[in-house]
Amino acid sequence: MRLLFLAVLRPHTGNAVTAQRVRAHLEAAGHVCVLKDAFDFESPSEIANLILAEDCEAALALHLYRGGRLLQGHRIPFGVIFGGTDVNEDANQAEKNTVMGRVLEEARFAVAFTESMKEMAQAQWVDPVFTREVKAKVKRAAGVRLIGEMPQEDLHAVVKNCFAVVNSSVSEGMSAAILEAMDLEVPVLARNIPGNAAVVKHEVTGLLFSNPQEFVHLAKRLVSDPALEKEIVVNGREYVRMYHSWQVERDTYQQLIRKLEGSTED
Repeated sequence: MRLLFLAVLRPHTGNAVTAQRVRAHLEAAGHVCVLKDAFDFESPSEIANLILAEDCEAALALHLYRGGRLLQGHRIPFGVIFGGTDVNEDANQAEKNTVMGRVLEEARFAVAFTESMKEMAQAQWVDPVFTREVKAKVKRAAGVRLIGEMPQEDLHAVVKNCFAVVNSSVSEGMSAAILEAMDLEVPVLARNIPGNAAVVKHEVTGLLFSNPQEFVHLAKRLVSDPALEKEIVVNGREYVRMYHSWQVERDTYQQLIRKLEGSTED
């Protein structure tokens, strides 16, 4: 395979040494590795021309921002290698962080040299493999659309016009989305996991499902049973107002902070 490899190649730097080492590994496996300095290119369009000129079939970038951003949107698959400063420094800048997240969504794989670097990256961005799987399944599903982030007011307006809010998480602490749906008087269908079951009481404040078949059954039941829907909506709204009051939460935090104020005087 003919590979384009983008890295920062300033002499006597760690990235340059790493790039040469990785290049040697790839070429030892029989691949042709076209190694280029990422700083020599300003935009993805220049890389597009390079890909055509070099007849590259795939690409690799060392450093998620400096190299990875240049590989977005091309016809060839690519992978990324974390450089260190991308996770430790660039991730702290909002604009760069967003770009790197998008790079990870498009990359076929990501390489971290240490476990701590991997954990830092996972804490910063959504798992790119999972994201790709979700997007691929959505494209194949008739009548399903994937909507990006939106302001809370717009989101609430959309939710109010929905038949139900579904939470299919495999892990939850306390789902704000479920509580918001209840407060907006929209029925909730949630996966039966501890975090959701702590908020949703089955057939009282919402419906809990354990597998896809049960979800379909409960969704059809909710559609065909207006009395059940009404009961769930009323109970859900009452639950939120009783146990998740905004004013009670405010008062509680204010009282807790007073305890901190008292401790500083001691």
